[in-house]
Amino acid sequence: MPPFFIACSQSNPVLGDFAQNAQLILAAAQKAHEQSAKVLVTPELSLTAYPPEDLLLRESFIAASDAALKKLTLDLAKFKDLHVLVGHPHRSSQGLQNCVSVLLNGQVITRYAKQKLPNHEVFDEVRYFVPGNEACVFEVEGRRLGIIICEDAWHSGPAAQAKHQGAEILLVPNASPYHMEKQGVRQAVIQARSLELNIPVVYVNAVGGQDELVFDGGSFSLDQKGQLIARQASWVNADYLLEWQAHGACGDIHPVAQSVEQDVYSALVLGVRDYVSKNGFPGAIIGLSGGVDSALVLAIAVDALGADRVRAVMMPSRYTADISWIDAREMAKRLQVQYDELAIAPMVDAFEASLAEEFKSLPVDVTEENIQARIRGTLLMALSNKSGRIVLTTGNKSEMAVGYCTLYGDMAGGFAVIKDVAKTLVYRLCHYRNAIAPVIPERIITRPPSAELRPDQKDQDSLPPYDILDAIVERYMEQNEAIDTIIAAGYAQEDVEKVTRLIKINEYKRRQAPIGVRITARAFGRDWRYPITNRFRA
Repeated sequence: MPPFFIACSQSNPVLGDFAQNAQLILAAAQKAHEQSAKVLVTPELSLTAYPPEDLLLRESFIAASDAALKKLTLDLAKFKDLHVLVGHPHRSSQGLQNCVSVLLNGQVITRYAKQKLPNHEVFDEVRYFVPGNEACVFEVEGRRLGIIICEDAWHSGPAAQAKHQGAEILLVPNASPYHMEKQGVRQAVIQARSLELNIPVVYVNAVGGQDELVFDGGSFSLDQKGQLIARQASWVNADYLLEWQAHGACGDIHPVAQSVEQDVYSALVLGVRDYVSKNGFPGAIIGLSGGVDSALVLAIAVDALGADRVRAVMMPSRYTADISWIDAREMAKRLQVQYDELAIAPMVDAFEASLAEEFKSLPVDVTEENIQARIRGTLLMALSNKSGRIVLTTGNKSEMAVGYCTLYGDMAGGFAVIKDVAKTLVYRLCHYRNAIAPVIPERIITRPPSAELRPDQKDQDSLPPYDILDAIVERYMEQNEAIDTIIAAGYAQEDVEKVTRLIKINEYKRRQAPIGVRITARAFGRDWRYPITNRFRA
């Protein structure tokens, strides 16, 4: 047989922007046609973007999708004999389905409905779709190609069904969101499908940020022996070509990230860039404290948006150490962002004077600390309102877990960049970023963390050491281990009881927190749905 080319589009659609998403597909088709490809594979729900969530419950959304598909089908007709796989919702006689249609010469020649609807972690497709039950195999120049979609590939049935119907190559459109080390898991799963069926697989994944989800791309292809024959770079849009010959297939193999830190940092940058840009914000504002969390968020924001779109604001109080001023100024200088200082001491004095009668004879406690944080939040939101720039909050996952954060204070803002990043990982990411260029002053990383809301305050005055805290949070929250199991693993009962109690009683705070990029297998967001009113201990 002569060489046979399959084109793939690892693209970044915008949810609900049917015109722009269609243009992405048309541009990829133009390139594929010029390269003599006969098939173009685009990601899952490439016409709508993923996940549309409750937009799928609106008939107007489905009608707009149908109209966009009809127009796209006609627009693609100029690329003669090019089979284009487009993902979209489709209402069949069974109900609404997650489908891929094969468009050829102005017609829909076949359609596949996803059979395995994920209903775990961040997924709730059962809420919107009904599953398909039939294979989809079509022929191109003597080769029989089968289609399955994303979750289908994690189960043996749909792939085996396509193979039984004569498929010689499996095409797998995906919208598979990232979490740490997900790429290796994906490849192992797809390799298992390839080996058990002795069939090549073309796996095409979306890329880009969609609210708290971020899609990493990392598309790849395997031969019938499960060997890697092509891999695309993660975190970037990519249109690429696979060449299939009688003796096998070939494509470019891009290297994977060299470390978890590199992948996580890339995920955070892409998540910020797409959230800010897709939602039309002109830029971002960050409260820069001289501490490690805000330093990391500032570096991510500049890498995502450019220095000209980022403003840093230092808001010192009577408890702010001199080194915090110095380090904040130095970091802003290194990154060349707009930097301003707004002293909050006069405002704190005014609040305390107004409340003096109410607080008479009562001891000073966290109330006074929270007043400082809420003044800062008010200032940042005022600057945001005037400029249109979004406030990026700086709290990490460790703090969010145990409520070491202030409602309407440091939690005030539009996007929580590192809300799924544990404190110990924050330090690793700072070291990773400084290895590229030393933008974070070293003292910010090495000094003991402090909220600086009272004299000589240190985080560890209130919390276990972060390595212990993070381990308990990971076991309890991410891995669902019971309290007694964590204690049996060697953690002090006092620490475990304290941390898990704080996780439970601070659910009401997290419900009011901004969304942020998900980088772990379980984040406080779509895949954490715990009741606020809850007396269960274990």
